[in-house]
Amino acid sequence: MVNQEDFFKKVISHAKEYGYIFQSSEIYDGLSAVYDYGQNGVELKKNIREYWWKAMVQMNENIVGIDAAIFMHPTTWKASGHVDAFNDPLIDNKDSKKRYRADVLVEDYVAKIEAKIEKEIAKAEKRFGEAFDKEQFVSTNARVLEYKNQAETILKRLAKSLENEDLADVKALIEELEIACPESGSKNWTDVKQFNLMFGTKLGATADTAMDLYLRPETAQGIFVNFSNVQKTGRMKIPFGIAQTGKAFRNEIVARQFIFRMREFEQMEMQFFIKPGTQKEWYEYWKENRLKWHLSLGMGDNNYRFHDHEKLAHYADAACDIEFKFPFGFKELEGIHSRTDFDLGNHEKYSGKKLQYFDPEENKSYVPYVLETSIGLDRMFLAVFSNALQEETLEGGDTRTVLRLPFVLAPTKVAVLPLLKKDGLPEIAREIIEELKFDFNVAYDEKDAVGRRYRRQDAAGTPFCVTVDHQTKEDQTVTLRHRDTMEQIRIPISQLRVAIAKEVDMRNWLKKIK
Repeated sequence: MVNQEDFFKKVISHAKEYGYIFQSSEIYDGLSAVYDYGQNGVELKKNIREYWWKAMVQMNENIVGIDAAIFMHPTTWKASGHVDAFNDPLIDNKDSKKRYRADVLVEDYVAKIEAKIEKEIAKAEKRFGEAFDKEQFVSTNARVLEYKNQAETILKRLAKSLENEDLADVKALIEELEIACPESGSKNWTDVKQFNLMFGTKLGATADTAMDLYLRPETAQGIFVNFSNVQKTGRMKIPFGIAQTGKAFRNEIVARQFIFRMREFEQMEMQFFIKPGTQKEWYEYWKENRLKWHLSLGMGDNNYRFHDHEKLAHYADAACDIEFKFPFGFKELEGIHSRTDFDLGNHEKYSGKKLQYFDPEENKSYVPYVLETSIGLDRMFLAVFSNALQEETLEGGDTRTVLRLPFVLAPTKVAVLPLLKKDGLPEIAREIIEELKFDFNVAYDEKDAVGRRYRRQDAAGTPFCVTVDHQTKEDQTVTLRHRDTMEQIRIPISQLRVAIAKEVDMRNWLKKIK
C-alpha cells in the first residue's frame, strides 16, 4: 500500500511526465506556487471549464455568462471589504524560520483526529463484516465520539477566535495543542499576525500620477458591478444568475500542495440573484445541484462531503463547502454561500448608483440577495487528475499505470495506431484521423510494439485506441480498445465515430445531472 505522501509525489511527477503540468519558468529554477499547463493539461482544463459552463449556462435559460476585466476600479475592493478584511492569520516558527497559516496548522491537527476516526471505522468494518452498521457505530462508539467532540471543540474555538480577531487565542490554541513546526518539530512560535493577500500594481504613465490598483483576488466582484448592465440588456427576471470563469490572484504566503493553493489561479463562479427571504430554499437547491454535477463525473460518491462553515464571512448568512478527498485528505473544492444583499448594497453605497431590481409582481424595487457557487478550476483539475491516477496489477502479475480520467474530460479521446510502419497501414491510419479529427482530439502513434503504445496511451488517459492491421485492408474493420476494461472489439471504420461519440460526448454526460 503506497502511503498518501508518496502517492501525491507520483501525481506531481506523472503530471509533468505526460505533459499536464510544469513548474512555471522552470529553466530559471521556477517560481514558487505558480504553474504552467502543458499540452495535455490545457486540454483537460478546457474540458473541465466547458463541462461546468455547459451545465451552468447552456442548460439553464435564466443564467448567462460574462467575462469581466482583471483590472477594476480600486474602490471596488474597498466596497467588497477586501481592502480591510482580506487577510490570513500567519505565524512564524522561530527555529525553522518557516511561516505558516495559523488556521491551517490547527485544521491539519484536526485532520489527524479525523484520520483516527476513519481508522476506528475501518477496524470495526473488518471485525463485523457485512453486519457492520457504520451510522450506528459512529453515533455510539465511545472512542469515536470522544474524537469527534475533540475535533468539534477545537474548530469552534478557532472559528470564534478568528471571528473576534483574537489572534492571541489562536496562538494559545496552537500552544495548548502542542502543534509543532511540520519541518523542524519545534514548538517555538511567534505571535499570530494578519497579512493582506491582494497583489498591488500601478496604472498610469508616470510614477507620481499613477493610480494604485489591485489584481483581482476573486472574479465575483466583476459580476456584481455588472449586475444592472446584464439585467437590463438581457431583460433578466429574478431569479437569474450570472456566471464567469477567469484568473484571480492572491499573494499566498504559504502556498503548497502543488496546484491546490496557487498565487495565480482560475475560478468558475456563478452569482444567483434572488428575492430577499428566499435564500434558504435556493441555498439548498444549489447545494444539491452542484453535488449532482460533481457526481455525474463518476469519481466516487464517498469522495465528497459537505462541510458547514463554523466561521461565516462578514457578508454571509449561510455557507458550506463541497469537500473532496484529495491525496492529502478532505479539502474544499467548491463553496456555496448565501451572501445576502451585502455585495450589491455596498457597491450601491460606494458608487452612488442604484443597483436595484424592479419586481413587477411586487410592484416595488429592492436590492436582490445573492446565492453564490464558486469552484476553483485548478483544484477541480487536481481532484480529477489525482483520483484518476491508478496502478493496476493485471493477470499474470504485470502492472500498468492508468489515468482513468472521465471520458468526457480526457484531453485526447482516441489514438490511432498502425500495427506496422509499412504495407500501407500508416496511410489508412492517417485517413481515419482525417475523418475523426472534426469531432475529437486524435493522436497518432507508430513507435514501439503495439502493447507498449497501449500502455503509453493508458498512462496519458486516452479512452480509446484504434489499431489498423492487415485485416483492415481486406474488410475495412479495425480493433477498438477500451482504456479501462482493456476490452478489444472489431468494428467497421464507418462506425468508429458513432461508437466513440456515445462514450465521450458531453451531451450524454450532462444528461446525468438532470
